[in-house]
Amino acid sequence: MAEKITPRTEDFPQWYQDVVLQARLADYSPVKGCMVIRPNGYSIWERIQKELNDRIKASGVRNAYFPMFIPESFIKKEADHVEGFAPQVAVVTYAGAKDLEEKLVVRPTSETIINSMFAKWVQSYRDLPLLINQWANVVRWEMRTRLFLRTTEFLWQEGHTCHATLDDAEAFTQKMLKVYHEFSESVLAMPVVPGMKSEAEKFAGALRTYCIEAMMQDGKALQAGTSHNLSDHFAKAFDTMFLDKDGKQKHVFQTSWGVSTRLIGGMIMTHSDDKGLVLPPMLAETHVVIVPIVPKAAMAESVYQAADQLASSIQEHADARKLPYRLGVSVDKDETKQAGWKFHEYELIGIPIRIEIGPRDLEKGQAVFTRRDLGVKEFIPLADLPARVSKELVAMQADLLAKAKAHRDQNIHEVSDYATFKKMIDEKGGFYKVPWGLDRQAEEQIKEETKATLRCILLDDGFKPISAQAPCFKTGKKEGTVMAIFARSY
Repeated sequence: MAEKITPRTEDFPQWYQDVVLQARLADYSPVKGCMVIRPNGYSIWERIQKELNDRIKASGVRNAYFPMFIPESFIKKEADHVEGFAPQVAVVTYAGAKDLEEKLVVRPTSETIINSMFAKWVQSYRDLPLLINQWANVVRWEMRTRLFLRTTEFLWQEGHTCHATLDDAEAFTQKMLKVYHEFSESVLAMPVVPGMKSEAEKFAGALRTYCIEAMMQDGKALQAGTSHNLSDHFAKAFDTMFLDKDGKQKHVFQTSWGVSTRLIGGMIMTHSDDKGLVLPPMLAETHVVIVPIVPKAAMAESVYQAADQLASSIQEHADARKLPYRLGVSVDKDETKQAGWKFHEYELIGIPIRIEIGPRDLEKGQAVFTRRDLGVKEFIPLADLPARVSKELVAMQADLLAKAKAHRDQNIHEVSDYATFKKMIDEKGGFYKVPWGLDRQAEEQIKEETKATLRCILLDDGFKPISAQAPCFKTGKKEGTVMAIFARSY
């Protein structure tokens, strides 16, 4: 119940854990560092899958599936890749009652296993572009885990593509970042800042990495998605080549891009409150719950009948309006639980709209309407409710995004010197927009001294770094500085 939730202002990490557990989104697995995703949480992932899958396929990409076991020799073929993932890799050495001749890595990401297949499938320029995506699980041996945000095993989507030129690969890398940006804001109602990772933070083996960064209610950043231009690094390691139109053999240029179940954690920390989960309608399985109020058994039939009729009318109106999702409407006729318990329960698990209807309401031709994010009870005529429900669901989706954007924008601070940055990040948190000199050593020093990392280098509409008109806030370097975001993160 909601009273078990720690207030956000008291302990934000504990609040987050309480919401996840009490809303029955996930639970801890017997295997340390792993999680069990419960039906309430998995239904959100299913909505994410559907909406994102539609967008991925609209980009010309097709789904496939690749094995989770990867020969260790594959991982070692790309030097930066093996160095980047070595601390997180789980390795199978014994199977079938004997030691394996070659160790098998449990998939931390799939660039290598997929490249081994691309090398077989790509022969000619006619085979390009090759656009593949998979929905899968991955394993990364994490030391510090947190449900949805960072676990040893998690679910994700990973896309992998081959192109004839570096420009084609770059264009697709940028295209998928734009897909993630639009998806995050229109479906999760979670505003993000797009940008490019630094050399220190980019994906192991990539030429460059683009990302979207979201701000949580406590001001910390969450990396919500990444898109990588791999150039021909993996193609050279696996000899993935094609015969071009000019009759010459050439290496392909590649991309990879992905998001994971951490999106659920980001959505929770963006919208939810001290009563529990606040769920954007685009992600809801049940959008409306109608709670009949039956003070006497003799009144049950008429109240239940009215509730069922109202549910049908709401469903029919939503279908006619063609909302971007199939509306889920439920009538709670469970007589073993009190109405007050039900109200708290539906607030806790994030049902977007709750409607109460009892004998007195029937006499007046009305019902009590409450939108989860606003928490304000209104008496609405029964005849007006179907249209009101559809209208409020659309408004709620937009309002959640607007509220989150306002919070983000209010907590982006522009600073030009390191002393001010160190003082403000301790006092206020948030994102810090600063002139940056691209100094890797200074980047490491900032991380050590403040626990803040370079979240992204800001880009213009042409995906070029935005030049700073000021010296680097850390080193004082005057030439070649760019605008960047530093923040503490999850």
